[in-house]
Amino acid sequence: MALKSFKPYTASRRFITMLDKSDVTKQTPEKALTESKKRTGGRNAHGEITSWHRGGGHARKYRRIDFRRDKIGIPAKVAAVEYDPNRSARIALLHYADGEKRYILRPIGLEVGMTVQTGEGADILPGNALPIRLIPPGTQLHNLELYPGKGGQVVRAAGGSAQLLSKEGEIALVKLPSGEVRKFSLSCMATIGQLGNVDHENVTYGKAGRTRWHGRRPTNRGVAMNPVDHPHGGGEGRVKGNHPMTPWGTPTLGYKTRNNKRTDKHIVQRRQK
Repeated sequence: MALKSFKPYTASRRFITMLDKSDVTKQTPEKALTESKKRTGGRNAHGEITSWHRGGGHARKYRRIDFRRDKIGIPAKVAAVEYDPNRSARIALLHYADGEKRYILRPIGLEVGMTVQTGEGADILPGNALPIRLIPPGTQLHNLELYPGKGGQVVRAAGGSAQLLSKEGEIALVKLPSGEVRKFSLSCMATIGQLGNVDHENVTYGKAGRTRWHGRRPTNRGVAMNPVDHPHGGGEGRVKGNHPMTPWGTPTLGYKTRNNKRTDKHIVQRRQK
């Protein structure tokens, strides 16, 4: 997969890059695996805006993804590779031997016509899902469970992969894409391989309208506001040198906000800057 650029026949076309979708084999989603997606516009239950700069954008249908991978021992054939507007990775449509259809995240190397499996009999091949206790150290993983049976919650974005470092007792050490080393139970499920669509992070929108298609509205700078509206606001003329703040006065740009003492014990090494 590569990036496409265009001849600059308009000013914005000069900077636009897009992903080559030659890997996508099916244009319309499986209707039985989609559902409507409610849009909040950044507002809470009282109608107050709690997430700024959201609204508009193209209508989407949500694709139900099988993060649990609980079809143990039933082989499935990859019927199609599809685009998903709700996530950065591509998704693969599986046809199981018992007739059921499901979507999974598509790793690099998983092509139409290939077979995937879940459980003890599965080989260490892209797309197969196994408990961590059956996976050899050094293997690249994605869609890892934090708690056995809950379904994959980490390493689900395009190009992402974790590495299984070691196993000791009932605990495995896994290095996540952020650089964090974390403890996982050996009973947690994980899927083999690195997620595809690696060039997603290199895409350039090139024009303001393309951000609007994604439902992102224009952002107003704090220095352009009044003091009543933002810590950066006010001043005669343009004022530089403020300590960067959020609109609510907490530091930003590197200020740590994580506060979850309940799961601190699972983190062996903090993520790297």
